[in-house]
Amino acid sequence: MSQESSVIQAIKTVMPGVVSIVIEKSLTDLEKEMPPEMAIPFALPGKNQKLKMKPQKIPKELADAHGMVKVGGGSGFVVAKEGIVVTNKHVVADPKAEYIILGNDGRKFEATVLARDPIDDVAILKIQSNEPLATVALGDSLKIELGQSVLAIGNALGVFRNTVSSGIISGLSRSIRAATDIDPMTAPQELRGLIQTDAAINPGNSGGPLVNLVGEAIGINAAIVFGAQNLGFAIPVNAIKRDLADLATHGRIRRPLLGLRYLTLDEMLQNRLKLPVAEGAIILGHLPHAEAIIPGSPAYKAGLKEKDIIIECNSQKLSAERTIQDFLEEKEVGDTLELKVLRGKKQFVTKVVLTERK
Repeated sequence: MSQESSVIQAIKTVMPGVVSIVIEKSLTDLEKEMPPEMAIPFALPGKNQKLKMKPQKIPKELADAHGMVKVGGGSGFVVAKEGIVVTNKHVVADPKAEYIILGNDGRKFEATVLARDPIDDVAILKIQSNEPLATVALGDSLKIELGQSVLAIGNALGVFRNTVSSGIISGLSRSIRAATDIDPMTAPQELRGLIQTDAAINPGNSGGPLVNLVGEAIGINAAIVFGAQNLGFAIPVNAIKRDLADLATHGRIRRPLLGLRYLTLDEMLQNRLKLPVAEGAIILGHLPHAEAIIPGSPAYKAGLKEKDIIIECNSQKLSAERTIQDFLEEKEVGDTLELKVLRGKKQFVTKVVLTERK
């Protein structure tokens, strides 16, 4: 089969299981979220005055007959014929919003959010259907290779449904700090272990599948780099398979908690903080009002302290390429981590048993 024929067949296989997600909020809730009237001081010669800014009003014409306003859109894909849909967590992050699923055949469903992954940008939804739904098969992200041809499918810009773009896998195990395409002004989230692709991924594509030419999802489109071209990222599908298994077994997504905040060291941080090592992870509450060690957590119970430097995890050195988070991705709740720690000039080893992240 030619390359073109393989692409066409893969699209025909996958497309029936790809959905668009419409994000809606009530006009009343949106108006409550608008900033109140503000008075801004300004100066004129000989006068001190204030300019009053009135709160913005949302045109009622934007609301439908039920008083709902469309505020965004994303993509997703069906992974079980009973109506299980996966998408990005940031697409369905607003607990006050309603999420409408538009099937490839034009059918419309209301969606319930079953679970949101507390670490990876993955969410699982449920829709009700009287008929079995077309699904997208899940591949194995451990078997993908650089240069492999891939397709990205989704609801580009929240407007152009069923958009397909093609490219290759450009990189593996990438790490980025990404703002969501729903609200680029929100605090960025660190995403690790990503698949990099040059297949065009646009705002609104978030949550759609990245598929191989056999018609299997190998990733979930998650992020783009604004200002760059041909630089998109997808979460490996094995993370989705793990979350689905957790949901089926435990009724929720269970992710392990260590319970500390840290900075991964490099030479620049070593020089700035005057540290004895350039690799490892220094425990710091580097965010405003954030504790370095979460009280009652495994790290707390193990006696770890702020400014301790973790230099090894399970006898492997920590580095920018192999961080604490990378180790946690491979562990389950109840697993044990052995940490080698540098405190001042002394080294010691401690063991922590991972608990469930709430």
